[in-house]
Parts: sequence; C-alpha cells; structure tokens
Amino acid sequence: MARVAVIGGSVGGLATALMLGRRGHRVTVFEQDTRQAGDDPHHDFFHWPRPRVPQADQPHSFLAPVRTVLRAELPDVLAELLARGAREYHEFDWFGTPPPHRPGDEELVTLRTRRIVLEAALVAAVGRESGVTVRQGSRVDGLTLAPGRPPRVTGVRVGTGTYPADLVIDASGRRSPVPRWLVAAGCRPPVVDSHRTGLAYLCRWYRLGPDGPREPGRVKTGSSAPFALAGVFPSDNDTFAVSIVVSTGDPTRGALRDPAVFQAAARHFPACAAWLGLAAEPCSPVLAMAGLDNRWTALTDDAGPVVAADPAGYHAWTVRELRPVFDAQVTGDRTVGERLAEGAPPSDHRAAALAACAFDDPVVMRARAQVRHLVHPPAEAYGTDEVERHLTAWLTAHPEFAPGHDGPTRAEWEAVVAAPPPYAVEPSTSSG
Repeated sequence: MARVAVIGGSVGGLATALMLGRRGHRVTVFEQDTRQAGDDPHHDFFHWPRPRVPQADQPHSFLAPVRTVLRAELPDVLAELLARGAREYHEFDWFGTPPPHRPGDEELVTLRTRRIVLEAALVAAVGRESGVTVRQGSRVDGLTLAPGRPPRVTGVRVGTGTYPADLVIDASGRRSPVPRWLVAAGCRPPVVDSHRTGLAYLCRWYRLGPDGPREPGRVKTGSSAPFALAGVFPSDNDTFAVSIVVSTGDPTRGALRDPAVFQAAARHFPACAAWLGLAAEPCSPVLAMAGLDNRWTALTDDAGPVVAADPAGYHAWTVRELRPVFDAQVTGDRTVGERLAEGAPPSDHRAAALAACAFDDPVVMRARAQVRHLVHPPAEAYGTDEVERHLTAWLTAHPEFAPGHDGPTRAEWEAVVAAPPPYAVEPSTSSG
C-alpha cells in the first residue's frame, strides 16, 4: 500500500485518486479551490467562477475511451453520471436502424454531458471512498526531495507543513508549477514539446423549453465556412451549446463576444440554425477560450529520468500509447488553424468525400467513428478495401460532389458583424 499525493482536484485528479484508492492505496488530493462540484451541477456550472479551469464551461463530448474506462474501473460513476442526466449517443444512431453488428461497434458511444456533471459524479464517489481524502483550499507550494542522481520526490509542501508520499501525481493542469520546482531542486529540466493551436473557441449555452421538441431531427451537428467552424453540442438535462471556432488572428473574433452578434452569426450555419430554431432560451453569455497549446511534458530525456519518481517503464508506455494521439492532434489543429487563417477551401477531395459519405453509408460511418473515438488511426480505419469500395460506389452515385462549405461566405459573415442592432441579417439561400 502506497501513500499518494495528488496535486489538483479536478476531473483528472479525482479520477486518479479514486482508482488508486480502490486499489488499496492511501490518497490525499490537494486542491487550492475552496469549492468542489456539489449536488446541483447545473447551478455550479453557471455560478462558480473558475479562472484556473477555463475549459470548465466550454462544451465537451466524452469519447469512447472515457466511457470504456468508466465501465471497467468506475461503473458506479458511470451510473451516477447517467442518473444525473448525461446521455449516451452511438454513432449509428444517425441511421435510426443500426447496421448489422460487428465486434467493437458497442464501444463507439459518446457521453454527451457538461464536464461539471462528470466532476460532480466523481466528487460523490470520492466522498464514499474511505482511502481517499480531499483537502479543499490547500495549495501545494513545493515538493520535498531526497538527494540522489536523479533526486527522488518524497512528498509535497503545503504552507508550513510537509506531507510525505511514496508517489506524487501532478494533476494541476497546463499552468503546473512542478517543472520549475524540479529545476529549482537541481533536476534537469523536464522535456516540454508545446504547439500553439492558433484557434479561438466561443460558445453559448441554451436550454430547451419544457414543452417543445428535444432535438431538430436528423440534422448534422457540425457546419463550416472557409474561415470558421460551427457546431452544436447536445448535452445533459435539456441543455446544448452552440460553438464557433475561428483563427485567433481573425479580426472579427472580438465582435463575437456580443451575444446578439454571436447568435446572428451562428444562424448562418445550418447545424446551429436547426437547434436555435427550437425556441431554446440562452442561459449564458458568450464564453471565449483561446491561447491554447497542445503540450507534451516528459520527465525523461535522452539521459534518462530527470527525477526518480518517473519510472522508465511509464515513460515508454506513454510514448508508445499516447504520443501518436498527441501528434495526430497537433497535426490536425495545425491544419485547421492554417486553413481558417487563410480562408482556404478544402483541398483533400478524398477526405471531404469520406466525411460526406459517412452520413449515407454505415460502413464508412464505422470507420469515421473508429477515428473519432481513437480506436484506429485514419490510415488504418479508412485504408481498407471495403471502405474504398463503398466510397467509390458513393462517388459514382454522386458525380456532382465537390468539397465545399455549408456556412456563410465571408461577405455574409462580415455583414452580420457590422450590422447595427438587432443584428437582423438573415442568411441568404447560398448559405444552405
């Protein structure tokens, strides 16, 4: 049985503590915020300022690996998450009648919920776990280390006190002070590989009325323009978020912070217009998030571990299992960021055709879902003879297909942003 200190009591820290506690370890979570998610996550979501967690009020969809881990490790948390209003969405739900089952299809499920609902379910489970203690309002100020080559982490410092630990887990997020603490203690610097995304995310939350429809029917949740992406995140308890993504260099980005401008712009994207047409009531301001990095931090460099608390086997596992996912995300975000910054049309005809074909063909939808849920990389999922046959048949049936966008033109977009109140610039027929 080990003594474990976890720095940070948000989703990652809570889940880690819970799984370690259920394996018999004694875990203490140190969280500097004095509050934690409670029995009313809807109230917490809109009335709990969390400047250190800017992603907390942004829309989330938890992909298959999250659901798979919850089912295997924390089934009570999954059950509570669903009881609190989270919804499961299978990729084949698009078709109404699912295609013949294949092994693995049952895993291609998204959990549609706000992040706060998962956090609340984890808090409740941690509260039932005798081996886990959560210290709210406890800011970790540093590490304690034993000398050696490399030094060994032996615990954490909180105020004037020290807390010994056999293992310290840093779950404090992207602003973690741990790397500079290690350097100050004489360790070699951790290896940091950071890539700025160049993307700005803006969203607004809505709630469906008690007597109206719960969804707009068979409508895609995503739309695009050459310079912007837009989409809808159906969520828990009759809430949904409308999201717009633009380049951080887009001169109209600031105007989208105005709720009226944001909503008028969103109506020019078919996916958003369909959901906004349900007479839902807005329940948040426009929430913005930018300045994001894809960041990989390793405690092992070419000379070996920089600190003795980083087993070489763990480092090798992360490089083998997680680094390919990180690299794919970096490439994807860079491609999207460059395209939006340039306002460029899609250039990959096959990729655009696969994206369109998936919503007509379950075989291609399965491949799309396997990529989306990190089951297989794109080359493996889309590179089969079966997918190629189905794509070829679809293109033969759609000879007019050409990559394009269903959102507004730049002129339409700028007319919305520049229009006087009440921003009543209606989408033209060319906007789809």
